[in-house]
Amino acid sequence: MPRGFARWVRLMLEALVISQVLLWVLVLAMALMMLALLRQVGVLHERIAPMGALTLDRGPKEGEAAPLFEVKDLRNGAPLRLGGARARSTLLFFLSPTCPVCKKLLPIVKSIRQSESSWLEVILASDGEPAEHERFIRMQHLEEFPYLLSADVGMTYRIGKLPYGVMIDDEGVIRAKGLINTREHLESLIEAKQMGVPSIQQYLQSRQAEAGGSHPHDREDGHEHEREDAQGEDQANGHDPLAPRAAAGKRGRE
Repeated sequence: MPRGFARWVRLMLEALVISQVLLWVLVLAMALMMLALLRQVGVLHERIAPMGALTLDRGPKEGEAAPLFEVKDLRNGAPLRLGGARARSTLLFFLSPTCPVCKKLLPIVKSIRQSESSWLEVILASDGEPAEHERFIRMQHLEEFPYLLSADVGMTYRIGKLPYGVMIDDEGVIRAKGLINTREHLESLIEAKQMGVPSIQQYLQSRQAEAGGSHPHDREDGHEHEREDAQGEDQANGHDPLAPRAAAGKRGRE
């Protein structure tokens, strides 16, 4: 084998080894970058809190007894009672046949009604002409839902925008309420009721306030303890921090 050809082969092998080493270094660097990116995504996920149903400061408040109503079920004219003690909790879902968001959420409402039926009853509420709502019930297949038409109910709860949900527990107490635009908003009412908080937003705000730092008095107490500790160390070492001032006062009197 000619010497030049052997040298060329050796150079090619060295280049191949170097390229493999550089390739593995690049792969490891990319893996580290991906781990760092995943960590940042996790931090971002923790900082961006999930948004619950938007609670409006109007109408009966969370923790208050739900207003009592005796209305008729649009489906069959049977009496329908709102408020007071019941066997199950109640989700009062305000909607309208002309509300596109309401129609979008109806499959989710149906799913929640089936999955949570052991402890929750879903009642649909609206107002307007009965014929329009009867047609709406048939088109959306809502025959299984209690359906009430009452302007008084909407005015009492101060419903200004739709869809809107009110969660009432089995003792007739309002546990959560708010505007509903997504599945997360709807589920937040259930979570707020189960957690015993007025809303997910208030719960998250309270958590952030608790983690936001110590109270100014706590910091002052901490500084006071530091001064006391420093004085104790000086006295233990034979250095009284008040001694120089006492000596100066004595010289002044002399």
